[in-house]
Amino acid sequence: MTANVRRFAAGVSAVVFGAASAVAGQPIGSLSPDERLAQYFQAETERLADRCLTDVATLEDWQAKRALCRARLLEMLGLDPLPEKTPLKPVVTGTIEREDFTVERLHFQSRPGLYVTASLYLPRDLGKPAPAILYVCGHAAVEKDGVSYGNKTAYQHHAAWFARHGYVCLVLDTLQLGEIEGIHHGTYREGMWWWNSRGYTPAGVEAWNCVRALDYLQTRPEVDSDRMGVTGRSGGGAYSWSIAAIDERIKVAVPVAGITDLRNHVVDGCVEGHCDCMYFVNTFGWDYPLVAALVAPRPLLISNTDKDTIFPLDGVVRTHDKVRSIYRLYGAQRNLGLNITEGPHQDSQELRVHAFVWFNRFLKGDESLITEPAVPFFEPEQLRVFPELPSDQINTQIHESFVPRAEQPTMPQSPAEWATERDSWMELLREKVFRGWPEAPQAGPLEVTQVFSGENGGVRLSVFELNSQPHVGLRLYLTSRAGLDDPNAAEIHVLDGPGWDRWSAAMRVGFASVLDDSSPEPNRAAFEHFRDTLGQADRLMIYFAPRGIGSDAWSGDERTQTHIRRRFMLLGQTLDGMRVWDVRRALQTLHGSEQVRGLPIYLKGSGVMAGVALYASLFEPGVDRLELRDLPSSHRQGPTFLNVLRFMDLTQAAAMAAEHRPVTLYQRDRSPWGFPLSVADSLNWGPERLRVFDLSGAPAP
Repeated sequence: MTANVRRFAAGVSAVVFGAASAVAGQPIGSLSPDERLAQYFQAETERLADRCLTDVATLEDWQAKRALCRARLLEMLGLDPLPEKTPLKPVVTGTIEREDFTVERLHFQSRPGLYVTASLYLPRDLGKPAPAILYVCGHAAVEKDGVSYGNKTAYQHHAAWFARHGYVCLVLDTLQLGEIEGIHHGTYREGMWWWNSRGYTPAGVEAWNCVRALDYLQTRPEVDSDRMGVTGRSGGGAYSWSIAAIDERIKVAVPVAGITDLRNHVVDGCVEGHCDCMYFVNTFGWDYPLVAALVAPRPLLISNTDKDTIFPLDGVVRTHDKVRSIYRLYGAQRNLGLNITEGPHQDSQELRVHAFVWFNRFLKGDESLITEPAVPFFEPEQLRVFPELPSDQINTQIHESFVPRAEQPTMPQSPAEWATERDSWMELLREKVFRGWPEAPQAGPLEVTQVFSGENGGVRLSVFELNSQPHVGLRLYLTSRAGLDDPNAAEIHVLDGPGWDRWSAAMRVGFASVLDDSSPEPNRAAFEHFRDTLGQADRLMIYFAPRGIGSDAWSGDERTQTHIRRRFMLLGQTLDGMRVWDVRRALQTLHGSEQVRGLPIYLKGSGVMAGVALYASLFEPGVDRLELRDLPSSHRQGPTFLNVLRFMDLTQAAAMAAEHRPVTLYQRDRSPWGFPLSVADSLNWGPERLRVFDLSGAPAP
């Protein structure tokens, strides 16, 4: 096991795989689920890193793909299509006069109701337009008596230095830590996993606010629009990358402590120190040097400290090394710098001096000695923009509207119109939602091993292990009544955590040695009920728990599980999306197995796993019937798939599934399912193709 795998696995408590084979009496695998997960993350990270910029050998290669890369970055920030540039409506609410510079307290609206509070630092006695710096702040909460004064107050010393040395400097509050406090921690802390399904990230809001800040600077007569730069540290360093990559008006960039590579974030665990505003939604599976490459050949100084635990030195150096290859193609090596100073993750004077030197060199042609430090001049109250917050602000709820969601589908008027719509959705699912699924060579061949076969108490059990993809080994449990040699169907149950607990508690009565040690205590009443159910059925009943559930469950508390899920997004996946892939691989295994081959297959799931089963059926032929219980009416409740709500929702998926096999929904509310019911009726699929029952089994009114 590599050092990186050990490091990740050490972050969660040890779990013994312990799924013993009653045939061999030995554990199936030598690694715990946590260790296998660590190997998976390392392998997936290396796959993305290995393809980052490796297809660029000449400047022509890069220029041929650069526009597409920029467009994809905009898309991953939630900025495709670009929002309308509505009137900024700037308002200066006060001015602070000093003998060497002036500060304007101001706000503007980057979108109607999306307020950006800021401070504009202006040098005194400008004889002509001056170079301008957009300063984007890192995470610094400045609050007194319940009033947020904005992180612009914490970073005022940077802006003051620029103004004292001949620059116009606009320093912006961020969404979360501004005077109007929005949210950066949707998946990090608030359980808003639907942000992934919506394709939303607060990094997109910060990038858009920067775009509009440049628009504002261009309206100011004091600004030379051909000489604008950007800098910021930590979160501001990350936003510096975004705006420099997507907006050519930035001529010089100095991101400070704002970038490292995927290996640091995913494998080494730096993701656990970052909120959602640091990341775009990684639809296209990028490693971060590709963002840096979009700045080339403009002057770029990558600046960091050597003991930064959330932007580690090794990843910063790897990022610089990769982007340096692009600057070489331009013959612009002089325009790329790497500044490493001693220290932890903090706003040190050494970092500031190097940034000041870089801007002086490339925006002013000035190589003179830096003799004055950056120091603050004002109390937070002096820089406050709003005496009262505006009632029409949408900052606190911008995650609800920033990324457009799909419009309600219209009823198809013909089979041809339906086919066009369905095919469009399927293509979007492949390209924008499940793009992180492995391609055929990466998935590897299906390797299936039977690890147990036996009977007890009138129940027959066969256990198979399959590889969903490298480092993801899962189990299929085939059950039937003892003596059933000619089943008439195969009923596949996709289990969630509670479902696994109920089923495994029953099965431990007769087959404790086959189930992992973390299973619940045996439940004899449940076993007897299960045996009686099998006794009345002439079918195989098959149980399957996708990754992270059952014998593959990962250890750790809620925080650990949260950051596991966040790692999947950084790889261009989601946990639920990869569980759809697992169900697909289970279906492929069963179609090729001697026990199931030729039998009708009924696929069942409950809750979020009903959604997982539903989508698996869209991609796998040979599912003859779907029975779904408590299927969420929207991906807002789950399952979580990247970007899906930008294109469609579960009601469309239900209609797509019903086109090819009978679908039965057991729901608490029939009303959300009007669209698929109407499609089935309009296209004459027959009354049995889609049925919606209440949870008691009686037809819903």
